[in-house]
Amino acid sequence: MSEEITKQQNELAKLIEHHVSEDGVHATAIPSLFFIRRSDVSGPSYGVYNPSFCVVAQGAKEVWLAQERYEYNPADYLVSSVNLPVTSQVIEASADVPYLGFKLDFTANQILEVLRDSEIRAGTKENAKRGMFVSPIELPLMDAVIRLVRLLDNPKDIPMLAPLFTKEILYRVLQGDHGAKLEQIAIEGSSANQIKDVIEHITNNFDKSFRIEELAEKVNMSVSSLHRHFKEVTAMSPIQLQKKLRLQEARRLLLSESTDAADVAFRVGYESQSQFSREYSRMFGLPPKEDMKRLKRQYDQSISV
Repeated sequence: MSEEITKQQNELAKLIEHHVSEDGVHATAIPSLFFIRRSDVSGPSYGVYNPSFCVVAQGAKEVWLAQERYEYNPADYLVSSVNLPVTSQVIEASADVPYLGFKLDFTANQILEVLRDSEIRAGTKENAKRGMFVSPIELPLMDAVIRLVRLLDNPKDIPMLAPLFTKEILYRVLQGDHGAKLEQIAIEGSSANQIKDVIEHITNNFDKSFRIEELAEKVNMSVSSLHRHFKEVTAMSPIQLQKKLRLQEARRLLLSESTDAADVAFRVGYESQSQFSREYSRMFGLPPKEDMKRLKRQYDQSISV
């Protein structure tokens, strides 16, 4: 990184620490902006990355999308252009130098607005590209990030300026080497835009069964085209994505409610408890009951330290 970007990264870390003193994911007065803090190297975390722009101010993190690994640190930024089930892990953090992250959510309509209002040429409907990427951060983009965060100390300016700075951040990303991967999601009729609609349908109905032919018909694609483009964007098949969503929700329910695995399996769409247990073990390393015991032990240890 250049000396100037390093200076700005240090400022961003100080700004985040000013607003966040405890570990966790923290909402801010800017509705689409979140800060993340971790004071130790975490175990794997399972969840869905919604369309978002992410920067590490301090520390480092890795994200697994299916079998693909993305690592980013203060020299990079990460973008997820669609809803993607991932496994993430903070890999560099300590009590003295905690992991500090910046996450800005966005929508396809915001991307489209930037394309309409700028000289960036939209309209390419080439084959879909992966819906996640890491890219080196540059000074103009980092400057826009800093200005957005500074607004938190001037709340009266947020309604007017936060949308403008957010638009500038998206504009800078669209101008970057991977801009086409973000642009494709917003272009009506592009294969990536159609896949986005399929992902949203599966996400909203993950507990229900579906036929690939029905999904293909919804977006006016052939079955083979749907499979090809879906895997290009998500690194997995529609069935694999549904399975990850089901199992992630099942784990959340087991953690948050006093219920048994059989009930949870049924609620997330499984008809066979044995199949649920097998697939749960494959994803999380242990059967549901043993996994809950492990997580409880980890929690008890964390609060006793």
